[in-house]
Amino acid sequence: MDELKLRQLSTTEPNFEARFAQLLHWSAETDSAIEQRVAEILADVRQRGDAAVLDFTARFDGLQAGSVAELEISHAELKAAFDAITPAQRDAMQAAAERVRSYHERQLQACGLSWQYRDEHGSLLGQKVTPLDRVGIYVPGGKAAYPSSVLMNALPARVAGVAEITMVVPTPVRGSLATGGAGPAASQSSNAGPTTRGERNLLVLAAAHVAGVTRVFGIGGAQAVAALAYGTETIARVDKITGPGNAYVAAAKRRVFGQVGIDMIAGPSEILVLADGTTPPDWVAMDLFSQAEHDELAQSILLCPDADYIAQVRREIVRLLPGMPRRDIIRASLEGRGALIHTRSMEEACAISNRIAPEHLEVSSADPHRWEPLLKHAGAIFLGAFTSESLGDYCAGPNHVLPTSGTARFSSPLGVYDFQKRSSLIEVSESGAQALGPIAAELANGEGLPAHAQAATMRLRR
Repeated sequence: MDELKLRQLSTTEPNFEARFAQLLHWSAETDSAIEQRVAEILADVRQRGDAAVLDFTARFDGLQAGSVAELEISHAELKAAFDAITPAQRDAMQAAAERVRSYHERQLQACGLSWQYRDEHGSLLGQKVTPLDRVGIYVPGGKAAYPSSVLMNALPARVAGVAEITMVVPTPVRGSLATGGAGPAASQSSNAGPTTRGERNLLVLAAAHVAGVTRVFGIGGAQAVAALAYGTETIARVDKITGPGNAYVAAAKRRVFGQVGIDMIAGPSEILVLADGTTPPDWVAMDLFSQAEHDELAQSILLCPDADYIAQVRREIVRLLPGMPRRDIIRASLEGRGALIHTRSMEEACAISNRIAPEHLEVSSADPHRWEPLLKHAGAIFLGAFTSESLGDYCAGPNHVLPTSGTARFSSPLGVYDFQKRSSLIEVSESGAQALGPIAAELANGEGLPAHAQAATMRLRR
C-alpha cells in the first residue's frame, strides 16, 4: 500500500502546541441547511402530529403506512426476533445485558437513593429521588444496526425505575434515503397504499425485548425526535430523549432541549491510548483501529514516551490495515485526525490526556494504577493491557454512551442518574423557624424583598 500519512508529533518540538491545537480542532457546528431543514420538520410534526410523521417517513425512509400505529413494532415481534437470532447471539446478548444491568444497579445504590436527616432543631432536610415517567431512546438504523445502544440506553432507564420506555428506530425500505431529514422536497403521500415493511434488524428488536422496552416504533430522523419531544396522536410525549443519531438527529435534539431533556450532543468517536511500551504493539494498533473504523471523523491518538515503541505501533498499523474490511474508513480517520505523539514521560502523557479529555482512554501500562490518579478527564478509563475499549462498548458493564469532543471536562457517562430527578425535602420545626427566621429576614431585607422577610418573621414567637 502507499505511504500512510499518519502525523507524528513530539512534545519537544518547538511547534508542538500549534500542531497539537490543529489536531484537536473539530467544529461541532451544524450545517445551516441541516438546521433549517430540521427546524421545518420539527415545526411540521408539532403542528400536524401523526400526519407529518407519516409524510416524512414516506419521503425519507420510503416507508408507506396508513397510520403511525401501523409502524409500531409489537412485543410479539420483539420476542419473535429474539427467538430467531442464533443461540450464540442470544447468549451473548443476555450475558451483556446482565452485566450492564448489574453495573447500573450498583450505581443506583451509590447515587440514586433518597435520603433525609433531622438537624439540631428537629427540622427534616433531605432529598427525594424519583424516576422520570417516560423516556424516549433513539437507536440508529440507517446504515448500520446497534443492538448495544439499545441495552446501554434502555437498561439504566429500567433500573432507575422509568415506567415507560419508547424506542424509535429507522426501518427504511432498501434503497431509500434513510437520512431522516435530507433529500428531495417533493413529498409522497403516506396513504398511497398498504403499509410497506421496512428493514427491521433482528438483533436490535431482540435487544429491545431483553431490555424491557415498552413501545417500539419503526421511525427515525428528526421527525422521530419531534414526535417524542412534542407527542402526537399515537406517540406519547416523553420527558427525556437519549441515544445517538446522524447530524439531523443531533440538530433536532439540540432544538428540542428545554421542551424535554436530552443526554448529550455527541461528536465523532475518540480513543486515546496512553502506553508505556509494554503492551504488544499490534494490540495497540488494533485498539486505534477500533475507533477509527466508526467513521472518517473519528479520532485515534497514541501518547507514549518510548520513540522505538511508537515506531513499532506504526509498523503494525501499516501491516494490519490492508486486511481490515473497513480499511478505507480507518485510513481516512487516521490520516485526517489521528496522531502518534512522543512525550517526555508518562507524567507528561497524563497531563496531555487531561487536556484532550477523550471519550475513551486506555492506560495500556504494566502498572495502570500508578497513572490512574493523575487522570482527571475522560469519559471512560480502561486500565491495563487486557482492557480493550471494545469490551466496554459491549459487555464490561459500564455505559458506552460517553461525552466526546473534550466535554468529559464537565460531563459524565450516561447512567441511572440521567433517568432520575431530585426534589429537595424541607420540613422546618417550630424551633427551627425561630433559629432560621431572623437569618432569612436579614438576607431578604438586604436583597430588597420585604415579603420574603415578613413570611419568615411572622412565624417567630411573639
